[in-house]
Amino acid sequence: MNEYKQALQVAALKDGTVIDHIPADKLFTVVNLLKLQKTEQSITIGNNFESQRLGKKGFIKVSDRFFTDEEISRLSVVAPNVRLNIIRNYEVVEKKQVIMPDELRGIVKCANPKCITNNEPMTTIFHVTDKENGILKCHYCEKEQNKEVLKLQ
Repeated sequence: MNEYKQALQVAALKDGTVIDHIPADKLFTVVNLLKLQKTEQSITIGNNFESQRLGKKGFIKVSDRFFTDEEISRLSVVAPNVRLNIIRNYEVVEKKQVIMPDELRGIVKCANPKCITNNEPMTTIFHVTDKENGILKCHYCEKEQNKEVLKLQ
């Protein structure tokens, strides 16, 4: 299917954000992570679209919403390398590649039950030691975790 016909499958967005190139199996995790099921804005969700890079991909269009840096950092944990397209007056005015930051604060729960963050009311801090493989290291107890088994706060 050519790009023009594929574009006709989804309504245009006047102002808002398009989250594109979401791995198809992570689409609804992203919806939950960004709490989109509770938003008042108009949302279009597409899944299992063909992608040369991913095989199958999903996307989310959110009308009149622009995400904060913290929300984008949360997104990077479950779906690194997605693309955000900022739309204003039906035009893409900015494209952002979502990349996992060097440090994650208050996003991930430590898997170590003895870690102070699981026993005291405090913000978790993780250092990203390997972005390619998604390895995070707790700032407090130094336990390493893989992003595939992380629990989000």
